[in-house]
Amino acid sequence: MSVTMLIAFLVLVAAIGIVAWLRIRGLRAVPPQLQPGSSLPAFSARDEQGAPVSSQDLSGKPAVILFVRGNWCPFCNSQVKNLTDGYREIAELGARLILITPRPLSTTRRVAKFFEVDFEFWLDDSLEIARQFGLLLQNGVPRGYRDEYGHDTVWPTALVTDADGIIRFTELSKHISDRPDPETLLREVRKALRT
Repeated sequence: MSVTMLIAFLVLVAAIGIVAWLRIRGLRAVPPQLQPGSSLPAFSARDEQGAPVSSQDLSGKPAVILFVRGNWCPFCNSQVKNLTDGYREIAELGARLILITPRPLSTTRRVAKFFEVDFEFWLDDSLEIARQFGLLLQNGVPRGYRDEYGHDTVWPTALVTDADGIIRFTELSKHISDRPDPETLLREVRKALRT
């Protein structure tokens, strides 16, 4: 085998290894408490005005619940922007769209207002819900933002529950940049309405 072929082979093996590592490192198992078919665990949070809200407030309607990291996260902001396209269809089906975040999403709220959609923002500023749901991402806040946002955040996750509070769909992002598309969420809301 020539030196050129050996180098090309080693580069190919290294590239395959890097791709495999990137795919595997972000894969997370769905926590047992968020498995489809189980009841949404009881939790409480605060809305944007500081009023208490809870999982009990979700009964009677299906819900799309998204755990987002914060307005410092470009992938979360992009996710909210992409959701504006599917929001009206989700709302027309009678479902609620709730974003749970460890920090107020003032920037993201401005994006939602610009597109004239009315997402609900619930705050988990102590990360208690993230811990309870097995979604805590320790040291997940980039260094440049830690003075303002702390070190820990939430692993991006999407849940769809039916009107009885049963989890019908759970998707943890495979990587920090990966988010479910609005069509997937819309499809899962339609399924939840048929159960």
